[in-house]
Order: sequence, then C-alpha cells, then structure tokens
Amino acid sequence: MGALPVFRWRLAPDGYATRRQLRAAGLRPGGQDVAAQLERPRRRRGPLVAYLYRIDCALPVRPMTPGRWAALAKANQARRTCPKCRRDAGYVIPVSLGMCTPCAYPDTSVAA
Repeated sequence: MGALPVFRWRLAPDGYATRRQLRAAGLRPGGQDVAAQLERPRRRRGPLVAYLYRIDCALPVRPMTPGRWAALAKANQARRTCPKCRRDAGYVIPVSLGMCTPCAYPDTSVAA
C-alpha cells in the first residue's frame, strides 16, 4: 500500500468519511483499509489526525440481534453491581471508587 493522501482539516473531498460520520449515516467501514487522513494543525504539539474511509465501499451496520441485546444488558448490569455489597447501585459505578458510594464512604458518624 502506498502513502495515504493527506488533507487539511475540513478540506477533504466528497466521498470520504470518518468512522463517526459513517456510523451517523448507518454505515460501517466493512473491512476496508484507511483511504486517506485529515490533519488539523496544533500550536504546541503534532497535528490531530483523523482517518477517512470511502463511503462507496462502506457496508450497512449489522442489526442488533436478541443475543446482542442480552449481552449488552448483562454487561451494563455488571457495571452497576457493587463488588463489595453485591447490590445494584442504580448507576454505573465509578472506576475511581471501584464500589458504590455507600460502600466507599460509609457513614461513621452514627453511633450504634
């Protein structure tokens, strides 16, 4: 494969899109290689780079199957379950805490 064409930010020709743009249009790259790249200059660091794919080679997004929905629900449930008390916190447990808020900050001011 030769060198990729490089375009300046917002100056890419029609027919190219980023992954996010493809997804917004209901498409996916579908195994194709990167066709070009965008570069956005920055003052103190290297340029920001965005990879572009050809829209005419993109394929439709695969539909969600019942098995995929079930796997997604199970993964989200695991993100809400506290590993310490094993209860559903009702929210995604922050990685910084590693447990639900009541387990991370127990109320020690109440004397039993």
